[in-house]
Amino acid sequence: MRADVEAAKADIEQSIELLRRRLDWDVALRKLDELNARVEDPTLWDKAEEAQAVMRERTRLANQVSAVQSLERDLADAVGYAELADEEGDEALLEEARGQLKAIKDRAARAELEALLSGEADGNDAYVEINAGAGGTESNDWANMLLRMYSRWANDHGMEVDVLEETPGEQAGIKSVTLQVKGTNAYGWLKTEAGVHRLVRISPFDSNARRQTSFASVWVYPVVDDNIEIEINPADVRTDTYRASGAGGQHVNKTDSAVRLTHIPTGIAVACQTQRSQHQNRDQAWKMLKARLYELELEKREAAQAAIEEQKTDIGWGHQIRSYVLQPYQMVKDLRTEVETSDTQAVLDGDLDTFMGASLAQRVGATRGSTLDA
Repeated sequence: MRADVEAAKADIEQSIELLRRRLDWDVALRKLDELNARVEDPTLWDKAEEAQAVMRERTRLANQVSAVQSLERDLADAVGYAELADEEGDEALLEEARGQLKAIKDRAARAELEALLSGEADGNDAYVEINAGAGGTESNDWANMLLRMYSRWANDHGMEVDVLEETPGEQAGIKSVTLQVKGTNAYGWLKTEAGVHRLVRISPFDSNARRQTSFASVWVYPVVDDNIEIEINPADVRTDTYRASGAGGQHVNKTDSAVRLTHIPTGIAVACQTQRSQHQNRDQAWKMLKARLYELELEKREAAQAAIEEQKTDIGWGHQIRSYVLQPYQMVKDLRTEVETSDTQAVLDGDLDTFMGASLAQRVGATRGSTLDA
């Protein structure tokens, strides 16, 4: 077998071994069998919340086990093709096998990164808040571009996106939006996007076609289960109701159905306006507030363990995590990891995996070598 094929095979085998060790393979298989047995028990659904937690855990573990098994099967097939091609001197078939091995290697690398998502809430759904910075219409349009970018990323990964609150800009774009992204490891991936995002381009709203710099902030926090206890004193929460903006029909526009909750001790505020009744919006807003306070607690723990809180900044725009330059040249660069690409359109269309992966690896301080040596 050719040397390059042997090298690719060895790299993939090393990734698979790492994944098996991270999963504690034999334990994971036994646990999956237990979860499958519980799912088949009709009495499980007598307690809906417990059943949902079991289903989520089974899905998470089944996906991890399936990913490893799929890598093993596909590696065996690709190596078999390469050996056959080598024996017959079929260069076209050998090149096809090389392409298969490259694709498998890329999948294995992503699976390694996903294995790093071991944080307490990494597997949860996520809330994503996007707020336009100073700059009026230009920044509002940039915030809307980020909304599109994250929605496309989520859809490309089989995740569902719900808009919980949206404040439109006066002329174009949005002033702010809150999304709920539903999918496996949504928070684990999206938490790497928290921070200030900077755009440089020729303004489409400037008749003189001058170059403009715009900012928008992204804040990410996990959706928490009801069984996670977060104590909130109702006396510490101010409730405001107002008329919802944007789409929603006559009912939304004529009643004070939208709800904003402000947690006075921390200054954290959340809002929801997408439900038809004030009661429904209030319930959703309380869930969001609970999630924000939970995320704050996780942040405190993380900051105590490693000084990475500097990756997050407030809406003061004093620091950005990523720059998107469309003029005078094309470049998206992450200022934390130095990862960059000139394919700006792909990034704005939701191709964020390279940036997320690099940031995640840096965030947990993990490399293949340090993990294998552990």
